[in-house]
Amino acid sequence: MKQILATPGGTLCVPKHPMIDRKDGANLWTMPPRDVWDRSELTAEELTQWSFLIAASGRAMLDVLPQLRDGVINYWEAGNWSLNDLSEPKGVKKTGPEHKHVHMHLIGRSRNSTDPDWAWGEAPCYPPYKNHQSWWANKENLTRYEQRVVGNKARELLIEKYNLSASDAQVEL
Repeated sequence: MKQILATPGGTLCVPKHPMIDRKDGANLWTMPPRDVWDRSELTAEELTQWSFLIAASGRAMLDVLPQLRDGVINYWEAGNWSLNDLSEPKGVKKTGPEHKHVHMHLIGRSRNSTDPDWAWGEAPCYPPYKNHQSWWANKENLTRYEQRVVGNKARELLIEKYNLSASDAQVEL
């Protein structure tokens, strides 16, 4: 996973395998400032700062990505597939505290999506774990340019709207 933006509230990242193709809306992640299995494990300050990062990143996607003109962002806290019996370590009955890693998917939803799993006005369709690799196989992440533009806009919003110090928000690209 590649970092786009690092802040005290966590990081904005490009997933290794996006759930939605960039032309259909795009998929980015935010990671909290430290690894936790449930958001209740974060301190009040950590949760607040992570929430600022999530909001600024989603707004940035809407503001700068042409494919999201008149679109929306779905915010989805995930980590479910890490609990599947087929995920590593295979065959082990997994528990949340031991295997789940909280992250927030920011899923851009385009009015012009051609992917039936991401049809406008419909709930997204996720496959069972056993089919997830083929499901995401041909989906493309945002380009490096798009990543940089989103990161810069999110940084700007964090500084202007959420009073983050400019020295505390670094675009990594």
